[in-house]
Amino acid sequence: MNRPLILVTNDDGITAPGIRKLISIMNEIGDVIVVAPNSPQSGKGHAITINSTLSYEELTLDGPQKDFACSGTPVDCVKMALDKILPRRPDLVVSGINHGANSSINVIYSGTMSAAVEAGVEGLQSIGFSLSDLKWDADFDQAEDYIREIVLKTLENPMPKGVVLNVNIPNLKKEEIKGVKVCKQADAKWEESFDERVNPHGRKYYWLTGYFNNMDESEDADETALANGYISIVPVKFDLTAYEYMAELDSIYK
Repeated sequence: MNRPLILVTNDDGITAPGIRKLISIMNEIGDVIVVAPNSPQSGKGHAITINSTLSYEELTLDGPQKDFACSGTPVDCVKMALDKILPRRPDLVVSGINHGANSSINVIYSGTMSAAVEAGVEGLQSIGFSLSDLKWDADFDQAEDYIREIVLKTLENPMPKGVVLNVNIPNLKKEEIKGVKVCKQADAKWEESFDERVNPHGRKYYWLTGYFNNMDESEDADETALANGYISIVPVKFDLTAYEYMAELDSIYK
């Protein structure tokens, strides 16, 4: 059986420890090509570059894979990979491992997940992986076996068109992780404000602050799974149509 072609990307940058760990795992499973941002792109969501040029360069880093650093966003990286770099359509796209969770509403803001979603838009199997630890030197070894298992199961059991996986890993030691749970996206949001400050020249500037407000205590929510020591897997659809409201809305306009 031919080894699958796997595209690896992220939003923390091509040299981030999270993506280097993901690459090493994927090298065991298939032939790997990496196309990732040349600098951190966290929080870029589904942004694309339209008002400036893009470029990429091949790097020599570690392992047998081919590494390409792209000047654009995570979504740009996927687009560039598919159009200019990959020899054929990949069998799987994996994004991450993100430094920090992308559970609940964070899936909207995440460059890591947006790269996975972009691959899904192109009809590809894709998974976004995130670890609930923002530290640069986070321990990504703890979930290695689970990541390998999830990828292999995805390759063996293809997802329906239009679905990608959002996988979040609790910041626990390997022996403390209880397993994997398929979940829904928790009803939670950021309660944000802008801290007003004044620079030495007397000009006001603002620093985004806030806290995460989890309003969902249901057992099948991703935030609940993570809090209870499980890896959460949320199947994500990028069709944003509110089908359940279509009939009512239609009646309003008749």
